[in-house]
Amino acid sequence: MTELTPGFVAGHLPRRPDDAHKGTMGTLCSITGSYGFSGAAVLSARAALRSGVGLHYQVIPEKIYPVFASSVFESVCVPVRGNTLGTVAPTDLDAILNTADRATAVLIGCGMGCTSATAEVLRAVLTSCRVPVVVDADGINALSQHKDILSETHAPLILTPHIKEFSRLSGLEVADILADQAGAAEEFSQKYPDTVLVLKSHITYVAENGMLYRSTAGNSGMAKGGSGDVLAGIIGSLAAQGAKPLTAAAMGVHIHASAGDTAALKYGRTAMLPSDIIDCLSGVYMKLEELRN
Repeated sequence: MTELTPGFVAGHLPRRPDDAHKGTMGTLCSITGSYGFSGAAVLSARAALRSGVGLHYQVIPEKIYPVFASSVFESVCVPVRGNTLGTVAPTDLDAILNTADRATAVLIGCGMGCTSATAEVLRAVLTSCRVPVVVDADGINALSQHKDILSETHAPLILTPHIKEFSRLSGLEVADILADQAGAAEEFSQKYPDTVLVLKSHITYVAENGMLYRSTAGNSGMAKGGSGDVLAGIIGSLAAQGAKPLTAAAMGVHIHASAGDTAALKYGRTAMLPSDIIDCLSGVYMKLEELRN
C-alpha cells in the first residue's frame, strides 16, 4: 500500500509546455446533470476546467442548459433534447457518442438521475468508447443494477463510489466494507482487473489489479453533497490530459483532499462548500508545480 503524498502527485502532474494550446492539453466530454441536479454538472465542469483540461464538452439536457451555460462560461455546450424527466435519453445517443469521439476522456454519471435511460446511455458509452471513462454517482447506481456492462466495456474505467454506492455495486454489506476498506477495494480490483476503483470515505483507497493507494487527507467539512462531483471532474480532467487511469485517480484524490483542507482553513468545516474546494484548487496546483520544479 502506498500513501499519497505531495511528492508523488507533483512527480506525475501533467506538464504544460510553453508551446501548448487547447488542442494539446486534452479534451474532456462530460455527460452529467438532469432537471433538479444541474449543480452536479456545474461543479464537475468547473473542477475539470480548473484542473487544466484544454477543452471541455458538456452534453446537457435542454431543460437545464440555461442554468449551466450561465454558470460555466468556458465549456462547449452540446444541448440535447432529453426526455420529459429532464435527463439525457437514448434518442440523444448520436449527439452523445459523436461528442465522446472527440474526447481524450469521458465523465459520466454526476446528477444524471436514476432512470432506465441512464443505464442505456451508460451502456452505449462504455461499449463504444476507447478512452478512459470516469463513472460517478448515478452512473455507479446504474452499473449496480446492470453489472453485465462491466464485462462488455472496451474503455478503461475509473469508478468513484462512496461506501453505500460501493455496497450496491459489490454486494457487500456496509459494515463489512467499513471493517476492511482496503481489503474490499483490493478484492474488487482483482475481480475487475482493468478497472480503477476509488473507494471514497474519510480514508479513501484507490485500487487497480494489485496496486493500492491510500489518502488520509481531507476533512469532515467535505461531507456535503457536491464534493464527489468536484472529485469526478478533477479525475476526468487529469485523465483527459494523458495521465494513466490509476495515476489520474490517485492524483485527483490527493488534490481534491488538499483543496478541501485549504477550504476548511479558510472558511471552517461547517461553512465551507464544495464550490469552495474548486476555488482552492489553484493554490494546490501552484504548490505542486513549485514542488515539481
